[in-house]
Amino acid sequence: MDLDDLAERLDQCADRVGPETDRTVQQQGRLLKALVQANASGRPGPNAPTGDYRGSWEPEPFGVPDGGGVEVGTRQPQGRRLEYGFMNMYDSLGRFYRQPPFPHVEPAVNELSAGYEEAFTDALDRIFGR
Repeated sequence: MDLDDLAERLDQCADRVGPETDRTVQQQGRLLKALVQANASGRPGPNAPTGDYRGSWEPEPFGVPDGGGVEVGTRQPQGRRLEYGFMNMYDSLGRFYRQPPFPHVEPAVNELSAGYEEAFTDALDRIFGR
């Protein structure tokens, strides 16, 4: 490599960091959504007879300097109760619940984590044009 080209190549790489980081993060968010939805389609996760809860999961992108972020979640009130359970408790309306947890988010995060490093290694390859 010629040192005269180094500064130009570094500038080109710097210009790609934000877009490639954002692209990778958004893709990981879409994958997480799909895994959560799959896990929320019956045991050992929650049963989703109507599909409303399963379909309520969405990635919400947000900007950060030199990249992007994504939050994957649901606005459905039963989300936490399904994930963590609601054992021997009363809700705000006085109804008694004995609902065990049906984890569907944590298993999805754990599954996605295995490929997260590889996804960013691929992003680095795209940034540096390898």
